Amino acid sequence: MLWLFLGSRLALILVTYFGYILLTQEKYSGAPVAFNTFLNNWNQWDATRYIHIAQYGYRPPYDLAFFPLFSLLIAIPGHLLGDWSYLPLGMLISNLALLGALFVLYQLATDAGGEQVGRRAILYPCIFPTAFFFFAAYNESLFLLLSSATLLALRRQRWWLAGLFGLLAALTRSAGVMLAAPYLYELWLARESVLSSKRRLLASTLPIVLIPLGLALYCLYCWKVSGNPLMFAVVQPHWGRQTSWPWQGFIQVIFELFVHQPFGSFNQVHILLDTTATAAFIVLAIVGRKKLRPTYTLWIALLLLSVLVSSSIGQRDPFISNQRFVLEMFPAFITLAMISVRRPRLHQALLWIFPALLATLTLLFVMGRWMV
Repeated sequence: MLWLFLGSRLALILVTYFGYILLTQEKYSGAPVAFNTFLNNWNQWDATRYIHIAQYGYRPPYDLAFFPLFSLLIAIPGHLLGDWSYLPLGMLISNLALLGALFVLYQLATDAGGEQVGRRAILYPCIFPTAFFFFAAYNESLFLLLSSATLLALRRQRWWLAGLFGLLAALTRSAGVMLAAPYLYELWLARESVLSSKRRLLASTLPIVLIPLGLALYCLYCWKVSGNPLMFAVVQPHWGRQTSWPWQGFIQVIFELFVHQPFGSFNQVHILLDTTATAAFIVLAIVGRKKLRPTYTLWIALLLLSVLVSSSIGQRDPFISNQRFVLEMFPAFITLAMISVRRPRLHQALLWIFPALLATLTLLFVMGRWMV
């Protein structure tokens, strides 16, 4: 596992080094590229917001769309080390969170399908086409760690630990509050043990309060700085998010691809990437419902629903950023691992397709092209 983590990090570093130099420097140039240039090229899009919040604090109202835990983890050591440290700290935290998430995911996948499934379930997130977001100063890996850790704690019936991880997940992303649903389902599955004594009943049911408490704490902060406890939701249209029916995005995609966008346009390619990721994970969620623990199916269903009902209907690409959001839907990677164990050719195809797309999209990201 450690070698997989280090190897995938090295691959992203090499893509940054060779790709950036070859695409930006004059041929036969002997001028060196400063080290901080390579680092700063990873400070793109949402990463700039998390770093800015960590360094200077929130600027209401629009910054409030970004939940606080990731920036807070950067800010604590960043204030001690100085201005130079915020971006490296953000990337370090993101990568360490990924390493922790791989350990948790391996446990979940091994429990579900055995050691081979476990190995592949941690391989696929590392080579997925948008896995570079785990390397950048984004909160995807932190949310993956906390949400998967919550479900592992629930699987082990460590109720207080599950509540604590759920609280932290709710402080990382608004979707974290939905971990209360898997918690309730696991309580139902363990009802005989839970109801066996009053002490066990309290010890297993009280911790669920911690999960919405995480959201409540951020609502309290939003109310303090903006006067509206739900300001993080109110400002979503500013960032292109609108509440919609789950199927509206797919209807818009059909019109965009076959009516509005000419063949080979940038918009067409971006729409295809986001739509393919969305549709593929819906399929994996459906296929996995008979293979995985119901709690995992419930979790991925909630995550999919949350992105479908908050599509970017007002933009050309209604599923913008879904190629990033699917990284958090770890049950789909477990399902994919189960399928590939029985279909070796699929595994071989993924070993070619995923890294090739990952290298391409990573290079676009560090070059500042539109990849969010």
